[in-house]
Amino acid sequence: MNQEIYQAAIIAFDQANSEDPNREMSDGIEYPKELLYARRMTEMQERYAPEASEAVKLAVRAQHIQRWKSARRDFPMDRTGYLQWRTGLYKFHAQTAGNLMKQAGYDDEFIQRVSAIISKKGLKVNPETQLMEDVADLVFIEYYMTGFATSHPEYDEEKWILIIKKTWQKMSPRAHEFALSGRLALPEALVPLILKAVS
Repeated sequence: MNQEIYQAAIIAFDQANSEDPNREMSDGIEYPKELLYARRMTEMQERYAPEASEAVKLAVRAQHIQRWKSARRDFPMDRTGYLQWRTGLYKFHAQTAGNLMKQAGYDDEFIQRVSAIISKKGLKVNPETQLMEDVADLVFIEYYMTGFATSHPEYDEEKWILIIKKTWQKMSPRAHEFALSGRLALPEALVPLILKAVS
């Protein structure tokens, strides 16, 4: 790893995410929402897979880069619109990260490798893509699942079990073990549902 180029890319990613007009509180400090998310992703990756490759580390940091620029409300509020939004997001994140990596000094071949991970290409068959997916799902469970639950009080137990199962199915056996090992802060109110869903 060329530490200088790597750090330049990380700084560029963070600067891009610092422009997020949306804010989120953490430990009494207000952060740009996507900057906080990116840092949580890196922190989780270091906890879960400190041996991760340079490509994975970059993809993890840039997974949601400037996400606010492509809002869900800009697409039809149905299943087709949701899929269009998600597909567009993957492309947008990969291109945005790729441009910043190019400026930092990475070559096109390596940028393509990182872009494939960010775009979630080869999930379940590309170990690097799967590793980023694991990290994203672990971050969702620890930091965002409770908030998601609060914003959807209309969801019943059956719906929640389905959501948890879908998240679980995207994760590797290694991530399953990590999530249930006590090393992940499971959302306390949802622990019974989580255990029911994955049993």
